[in-house]
Amino acid sequence: MSLLPNPPATRNLGHSQIAISPIAWGMWRLAEGGRSAQEAARLVHTALDAGITLLDTADIYGFNGTDGFGDAEALLGKVLAAEPALRGRMVLASKGGIMPPLPYDQSADYLNAALDASLRRLQTECIDLYQIHRPDILAHPQEVARVLDDAVAAGKIRSIGVSNFTLHQIAALNQFLGHKLVATQPEISPLRITCFENGELDQAMMLGLTPLAWSPLGGGQLANPESPRDQAIAGELDRVSAEQGVSRSVAAYSWLMAHPAGIVPIIGSQQAERIVEGTQAMKVRWSRQDWYAVLVAARGERLP
Repeated sequence: MSLLPNPPATRNLGHSQIAISPIAWGMWRLAEGGRSAQEAARLVHTALDAGITLLDTADIYGFNGTDGFGDAEALLGKVLAAEPALRGRMVLASKGGIMPPLPYDQSADYLNAALDASLRRLQTECIDLYQIHRPDILAHPQEVARVLDDAVAAGKIRSIGVSNFTLHQIAALNQFLGHKLVATQPEISPLRITCFENGELDQAMMLGLTPLAWSPLGGGQLANPESPRDQAIAGELDRVSAEQGVSRSVAAYSWLMAHPAGIVPIIGSQQAERIVEGTQAMKVRWSRQDWYAVLVAARGERLP
């Protein structure tokens, strides 16, 4: 039985010359529970030492509905200030464009201010991948593109991405950009397969975008599946995980990574052992039959 190829040990971020690992670590919960800078530093070291080079955060990470905006970035900034050498070991990604209590704001004034604020909190001169977090329907893509292109020209960011954008929103922004998009970050998991069938991943391959998958374990739902559909998906993952001696989570990461678009799952755990465990996904091999068995379970019906 032929097997799908393993992901490469490193790959370029989109069409850029920025090399990244095939799996990433996200810091949505980094600032939760009063985590100290020393504790955060241990997690950063854990990810980097495990071979994870792409670290993803956002200005809104840490916001609890009333306060905490910027806390995750600020905590990572303390880590980088204490150990400047860490900055050179990572590809640093962040996001902006959400302004509580408003939903979204990508006007030129706000977006410029948000980027500068992220740089200050992160205590770095440049963000490797800056992503628009969610699309602002009231912002013309040409205006957004102008801000982002100017930021690249000024050396504030190295590359540009989007998160939670539709196909047409991606195409519109990319049309106006001089420095074209290199990444898109949608929600993708065995429980959420919309991207496989609505053209998002096809567009990513066409435009040369690296898909970064947030919530690749379905927000933890994959660990405790309740519906018959979710249990069927877990069962197919468990069959492969048992054969290859890995956990269900690792099998789920590797299932995404087997797609030809080069999906990079973002590990959301803030537990060192779970971060390290996730890197086992690089070694899991999928047959077409097993891969499609998970997809069929996720669709809840046979393929035509």
